[in-house]
Amino acid sequence: MADKKKAGAFDIRMVIALLIGVYGLVLTILGIVEKQPEIDKAAGININLWGGIGMLVFSALFILWARLRPIAVPVEEEPAVQ
Repeated sequence: MADKKKAGAFDIRMVIALLIGVYGLVLTILGIVEKQPEIDKAAGININLWGGIGMLVFSALFILWARLRPIAVPVEEEPAVQ
């Protein structure tokens, strides 16, 4: 029976969470420093701020999912040298 090992940083969910988290952080910062005339163009809603916060929450949920349900990768044993 082969042993199993966690995928860890190579789990695709972590890569997706990292990318969306970086984009979310940038949008959140842009939303915080946004000028009022730009917000008024979007019917008074700070879309960058809300979009960034949503992406950060999504990223946090992906990280939580990856931590709670890690992918187990079977470890192959090396063949014996003859």
